[in-house]
Amino acid sequence: MRRPLLAIALLAIALTTGACAASEEPGWTYAPPTEAPAVTPAPSADASAAPSEAPSVAPSDNGGGGEGGAVVEISALNIAFEQTEVSAPADTPFVIRFDNKDAGIPHNVEIKDSMGMVVFKGDIVNGVTQVDYQVPALAAGTYPFICTVHPNMIGTLTVGG
Repeated sequence: MRRPLLAIALLAIALTTGACAASEEPGWTYAPPTEAPAVTPAPSADASAAPSEAPSVAPSDNGGGGEGGAVVEISALNIAFEQTEVSAPADTPFVIRFDNKDAGIPHNVEIKDSMGMVVFKGDIVNGVTQVDYQVPALAAGTYPFICTVHPNMIGTLTVGG
């Protein structure tokens, strides 16, 4: 009677040890938040060169209106846009002066058309910083804008009128 009990005990120990020593990785991992990489302004040798994708710009500390003409002020605080309704001229490039007031929290501004297609996507900036986004000319109409990091941050851009 002792041998079968010993065999069963050894088998139970072997199965428990094997299950605990499995080398399979968990199906998820936790990655703590990281700082966004520093973004450096690109040289502006030729302001007329158009990028092939939706344009975005690097942080700017020039304080001026830039090449884009009209300046639209949008700021983020407490993971929300402070201005949810803004306007810009139609058929004219303009500047979005984006002020991220949330310390350590990344934000940006993305503009979509009525079909949900991205017409402009600004670079994500982290922490308390201000950037100027050069936005290409848009046709008259109403455009939703969001923060791609926090899609609950929404607003409306009215172009023209």
